[in-house]
Amino acid sequence: MTDNAQHALWNGLAGQAWVQAQSLLDGMFAPFARLLAQAQPAGAVQQVLDIGCGTGAVSLAIAARLGSGGHCTGVDIAAAMIERARQRARDAGLEVDFVVADAQRHAFAPASVDRIVSRFGVMFFDDPVQAFTRLRHATRHGGSLHALTWRSAAENAFMTTAERAAAPMLTLPARDPDAPGQFAFADPDRVRAILTDSGWTELQLTAIDVPCQIPRRDLRTYISLLGPVGSALRSADIDAATRARVLAAVEQAFAPFVEGDSVRFTAACWEVRASAG
Repeated sequence: MTDNAQHALWNGLAGQAWVQAQSLLDGMFAPFARLLAQAQPAGAVQQVLDIGCGTGAVSLAIAARLGSGGHCTGVDIAAAMIERARQRARDAGLEVDFVVADAQRHAFAPASVDRIVSRFGVMFFDDPVQAFTRLRHATRHGGSLHALTWRSAAENAFMTTAERAAAPMLTLPARDPDAPGQFAFADPDRVRAILTDSGWTELQLTAIDVPCQIPRRDLRTYISLLGPVGSALRSADIDAATRARVLAAVEQAFAPFVEGDSVRFTAACWEVRASAG
């Protein structure tokens, strides 16, 4: 997917959906925000850059831990998500900068950042070597990268349940494992090659399996808004009867994940760490 396609996607239905589902997604991915924030030394005077910051959950959590003189900046290509993040920072009384930009091409100040973080935001570059080279140049000598990415689709059944259940009724885009997207960093050897070619050192990829959940009452909202199925269901080309059939089939497909009032799953991810030597 080209940069223009990514811009259109995240400034269209996908970005709007993430704004609408902000509270749901913050709850679902709360363990990852905690992981990145708690790795930030409390009271540290550091400059932190959050790549693919979305509606700001990670940036805000890190900003709350920084000491006086420390600062966090969030970057995302989606204008609507950045606007929500700015409002959340104002509401929380936190000094966080949020920038609408493509991190692959943005002119970051050289050697201006101590730490780069990302929660599922670095898999969407059409030229990841260019992107990570630019991010390394923005990082001071000895600074760090700490990113969370998905492992394979096969290891994340929850994330593909809706597509598999809806496939007989909808025409959905095929997932290309080598294209920008959710599972683009599934292959650890590819990730290591990208980071090495970008000049990062001391690479560490750790497989982590993280329990996540959403309230059962929010399952239909999750299906209706997010992912390829959510985008298809919000299309003007889908009639009401088809939409109802798809929702019913997909909700039923999630039954194995339902436990009482919750929908629970394990997220199979990589914790990626590296140093700007």
